[in-house]
Amino acid sequence: MTPWILGFLGFTLGPTLASLYLSFTKFDLLSSPTWVGLDNYRFMFTSDPRFLNALRVTFVYLILEVPLKLAFALAVATMMDKHIRGGDFYRALYYVPSLLGGSVAIAVLWRQLFQGDGVVNKLLFAIFGVQGPSWISTPETSLYTLVILAVWQFGSPMIIFLAGLRQIPQELYEAASIDGATKWKQFARVTLPLLAPVIFFNFVLQMIEAFKAFSPAFIISGGTGGPVDSTLFYTLYLYQEAFANFRMGYASALAWVLLIIIALFTSLSFLASKYWVFYEDER
Repeated sequence: MTPWILGFLGFTLGPTLASLYLSFTKFDLLSSPTWVGLDNYRFMFTSDPRFLNALRVTFVYLILEVPLKLAFALAVATMMDKHIRGGDFYRALYYVPSLLGGSVAIAVLWRQLFQGDGVVNKLLFAIFGVQGPSWISTPETSLYTLVILAVWQFGSPMIIFLAGLRQIPQELYEAASIDGATKWKQFARVTLPLLAPVIFFNFVLQMIEAFKAFSPAFIISGGTGGPVDSTLFYTLYLYQEAFANFRMGYASALAWVLLIIIALFTSLSFLASKYWVFYEDER
C-alpha cells in the first residue's frame, strides 16, 4: 500500500465517513455518540432560524462578491495586458492582497479601517464633511465591508485572466480593427467569447471560495457573526455549533449540507456552461 493511499484513507476518507456517521448522532465530545437518525437534519430545516439566516447571509455575500471580484480582476488584467512599463512590478503588487487577504492580520486591519473612528470615516469627514457610521457595527453595512475585503483580494483571478488574455491571437484584433470594430466591440465580440473557458474556471473557483469564507467574518465580528447575525456566514455558524456549543453531531450535519449545496451549484454551473463556454477543439 503506497503512502498516498495511506494518507488518503487516514486523512481524507476516514474523517469524511466519520463525519457522515456523526451527522446522524448526538455527540458533545464528552460522551459517546448517540444515534438520533435524521433528527439533526429535521431540526435544521424546520426549527433552526439561525441556519436559514446563515444561508441567507452566505448567498448574499456570494451573489455580490463573486461577480464584483471577477469584473474587477478582468478589468485590471486587461490593463496589465497592454505591456505597460513596470508591468511585472504591478502584477506582483496586485497579487499581494491575495496572499495576505485571508490572514488574521488583514482582517484586524480591516476592522480598524471600518470602525466608527477608523480611517474610512476620517477620510469621509475630511473630504466631504460627512460623519459615517461604524460600518462593521451596523447590521445594514457590516456584510458589505466583508464583500469589499473579498473583492480587494482579486490578485489570483487576475493572474489567471491575464494568462488567458495572452493566449488570444492578436491577428483577431487586427482583423476586427480593419473591419471598423471599436475597442468595446473587440472586447465584447473577441475577448469575452475566447476568454469564456477562463471566466468559467475562475467563476467556479471563486464560487466555492465564497461558500467557504470564514476568517474575515470570524475576526471582524469577534466570532459572533454579529451585529445581529448580519455576518453569520455558514462556516462561522458551523464553527460555533462545533466548538462553542459542542454539538458535533449537528455541526457534522451542517457540514454535509454545505457539501451538498456546493456540489449542486458546481454541477449546475457545469450544466449551464455548455450554453456560453466554447473551446477551440469544439466544432
